[in-house]
Amino acid sequence: MAEVKDMERRQGKIIIHASGGTAAKGANTYKLTLPSAWMKEMGINESDREVELSFDGSAITIARRLSVDEFISTKGELGHALMKLSYFDGEELCTTIVADSTERVLCIENHTDRVIKTAFGNNVVPTWEDLQHFLEERCIPRARAGLREYLETIGVEEYDPIEIIKKTEGRMAEDEQWIRIEVLA
Repeated sequence: MAEVKDMERRQGKIIIHASGGTAAKGANTYKLTLPSAWMKEMGINESDREVELSFDGSAITIARRLSVDEFISTKGELGHALMKLSYFDGEELCTTIVADSTERVLCIENHTDRVIKTAFGNNVVPTWEDLQHFLEERCIPRARAGLREYLETIGVEEYDPIEIIKKTEGRMAEDEQWIRIEVLA
């Protein structure tokens, strides 16, 4: 089990500059210098410096962005319920999504630079709600006439996008995209 450390605290000062370029009149940019010892301990360096920022209304949290494998390992060790969704365009893997339904958080990795082919477009930090919306887009609409008969035909008892996609792979007549789902834990 990991050792619990006392939280180190420091006082800082936000650097505020007027924004340039096409920013609105009066817009500002806010920056903060972080202690190098903290960054080093987090594993932040010249070649691995992506972080994820979270804001709960009163506090900002900065965390090193985990790879899909690190996310699976970390959340798996905590006993979380995990599911991996691989989103393809034809035979090309475009996005890997790992969904932690225990905390209702995601980790994604795009495998193509063609944003139109990725699961969430330009959104690289999608929410649980974004995932639900994405999954429903890959299913028959909830309000479709004959929905009950369709669900019976594919062997699904109620409208559940995950269960529908497990049966249909989220395939749609108008495109070549599809999803493979694996339950990891």
